[in-house]
Amino acid sequence: MEIVPTGNETITEFVLLGFYDIPELHFLFFIVFTAVYVFIIIGNMLIIVAVVSSQRLHKPMYIFLVNLSFLEILYTSAVMPKMLEGFLQEATISVAGCLLQFFIFGSLATAECLLLAVMAYDRYLAICYPLHYPLLMGPRRCMGLVVTTWLSGFMVDGLVVALVAQLRFCGPNHIDQFYCDFMPLVGLACSDPRVAQVTTLVLSVFCLTIPFGLILTSYGRIVVAVLRAPAGASRRKAFSTCSSHLAVVTTFYGTLMILYVAPSAVHSQHLSKVFSLLYTVVTPLFNPVIYTLRNKAVHQALRKILCIKQTLD
Repeated sequence: MEIVPTGNETITEFVLLGFYDIPELHFLFFIVFTAVYVFIIIGNMLIIVAVVSSQRLHKPMYIFLVNLSFLEILYTSAVMPKMLEGFLQEATISVAGCLLQFFIFGSLATAECLLLAVMAYDRYLAICYPLHYPLLMGPRRCMGLVVTTWLSGFMVDGLVVALVAQLRFCGPNHIDQFYCDFMPLVGLACSDPRVAQVTTLVLSVFCLTIPFGLILTSYGRIVVAVLRAPAGASRRKAFSTCSSHLAVVTTFYGTLMILYVAPSAVHSQHLSKVFSLLYTVVTPLFNPVIYTLRNKAVHQALRKILCIKQTLD
């Protein structure tokens, strides 16, 4: 990245403004979001430990769930420490650090978009083609899908970061967001950002709308299959599970689409920060609960872990 002097000064760092306009709430926000961050880490770590430690959970559905939990631990950890710092003091980040944060967070968020689609497709195969499921979602295909989601995320956002790194920044250096996001960052560029903006728009449309369409199609076919089954507790459970998953997925995809595909729909930076909180904090907070709420196998594995811990104590 070319760093251009402004007057006698050279930009070496950015200032993340975060929620600077409500300082009276900073301490409360610090307490609340620290508790949320700890819950996200512990909740997702418990899922990972439960699946890894239980042989009966070594199935595609739970392998995808472990990767989802790992993704959310990493991408919330890429954003929330700086956000928490901003509640206590001025949060500064170097230019290189800003690009690195944007790359890590963006790559993991893109990978999660793809992984959620893979998880919906996996459930569609398991419910609609139960007899063929072991063949359709064998170990090799399962791992291939996992690796593809991770690599695709880093490749897509690597291209975006490479384009942003070519921009010239000559001041001001205040980013009106609690992390290094694309729109606030390119808004500070002195050189023409249109190539980066158009490329990001095209990639966002591709990486958001296609997986979201696959999710809606998968759940739509699941609903049709469930409706054909006899009414009973299993049908109610399936509908409850699908509705819970769709609620979280829609929140995650909906906010990303608004911010990256149709940014003009957000008329204020305050609203942009609220939408950003939805997919950086709220979705990772509820995913561990939603995806394990009615899962007896995970509950049993967790109880076994807790019982062993109590025995050792």
